[in-house]
Amino acid sequence: MTNHDSTMTTTQPYVSRREMLQRSALGMGWVAAAGLMASDRPATAKEPSTVAAAGHATSVIFLFMAGGPSHVDTYDPKPLLTRLDGQQTPESIRKTFRSSAVQGNGTRKLMASPFRFRRYGESGLPASELVRHTAEHIDDLCFVRSLQHESVIHVPGEYVMTTGTIGGDRPSLGAWVHYGLGTENQNLPGFVVLGGGPRPTHAAGFLPAKFHGTVIQNAASGIPNLNLPASSSLSDRRHQLSLIRQLNARHLERKKEADSELEARIRSYELAFRMQVKAPEAFDLARETTETKKLYGMTSKRTADIGARCLLARRLVERGVRFVQVRVDGWDSHDDLIGGHGAASGKSDKPISGLLADLKRRGLWQKTLIVWGGEFGRTPGVEKKGGRDHSPGGFTMWLAGGGIRGGQTIGRTDEVGYTAIDRVLGPNDFHATMLQAMGVEQHDLNFTHRGRKEIPTFNGGKVISEAFA
Repeated sequence: MTNHDSTMTTTQPYVSRREMLQRSALGMGWVAAAGLMASDRPATAKEPSTVAAAGHATSVIFLFMAGGPSHVDTYDPKPLLTRLDGQQTPESIRKTFRSSAVQGNGTRKLMASPFRFRRYGESGLPASELVRHTAEHIDDLCFVRSLQHESVIHVPGEYVMTTGTIGGDRPSLGAWVHYGLGTENQNLPGFVVLGGGPRPTHAAGFLPAKFHGTVIQNAASGIPNLNLPASSSLSDRRHQLSLIRQLNARHLERKKEADSELEARIRSYELAFRMQVKAPEAFDLARETTETKKLYGMTSKRTADIGARCLLARRLVERGVRFVQVRVDGWDSHDDLIGGHGAASGKSDKPISGLLADLKRRGLWQKTLIVWGGEFGRTPGVEKKGGRDHSPGGFTMWLAGGGIRGGQTIGRTDEVGYTAIDRVLGPNDFHATMLQAMGVEQHDLNFTHRGRKEIPTFNGGKVISEAFA
């Protein structure tokens, strides 16, 4: 991995983007300029581009369950919670609370899970009926049951699980991965977000703006405005881009200083043209067989949307996209746990199971790290009319593929599931582990910002070593 301040060896002559753009404005041909800008190799020695170490994952699919899926109703069953249904949390358990975020919730009456659990696979690990399709792959999943942070609010919770801090002022992990590893496909974005979400969850932060995630709300229709208007030709678009480039280059020259946003805008025009030529194939889900569409649940109205996102995620990593973040909303079940979680799992469980099966049969399993989880879990105590509140004190996420050892659990919450009590881990530990799965040592991936050498895990995380085979 290359340090942001270090010298990089390259066979490419040193040409700054500013110089390149100035040459372009003075008459460099469009094809030559596009060829230079298409490369994600650095034009200067200050932008790292490398590849994942051999034997590690080369791409990530982050299945983000927005709203907070309940760990005690999916993958972390609590028999004592069933026995104490309707009672107060015992004082012996309340004494184990380490997080201030769960102190008040500990006074609520406990509510048994309304969902049936059973054991799956050779590992015999438990999972509820909410995730029965995904549980068919349970021997491939590594459950981290002891994640913890301090934010009880959704948006800051999403920030901390995607950027490492609750302020949303740092690059998302997807941006860091794109920055550190570059892209394997110059005709597609290196970081794609399917389903959107708050901007900081996919923003580049203080990294150069070109590493911002490309948001696609509708997987079935692909990138908005990708197709050329009927009245426009590729030749017309080339001339338009040539003029825009010249104007932007002159503006950049007058500024006399680096401008990440402007440079990213120039690159985005070039990438947009390449995508108009090449990307439609990647986003054409109609090319898939009926059997594959059924595997992802695309033939059912209930699962069609998330099925399309998961299928597109597979197509993108298959074509070299580094980081794909798939958002599944609907897990925030304050009033009706059965209805809320039933709907959220009902639209996502089969597509996720299909994704796992498809990655295996296409030889993408070891090349792809798959991550599942949300911004926090939910309390074992009841709220309102049969719902559960937010619970960042102890919750579950899982990893799979990419060298991960499945069929195991790491960490533990207390006997009813309020707080992590064994192998307590934070978001930065989880992020360090994700990076390690891609062959990236967290401290080797850095960027100097305002005189400080920044790393993806902020103050550092500890790799969850037992997660690996």
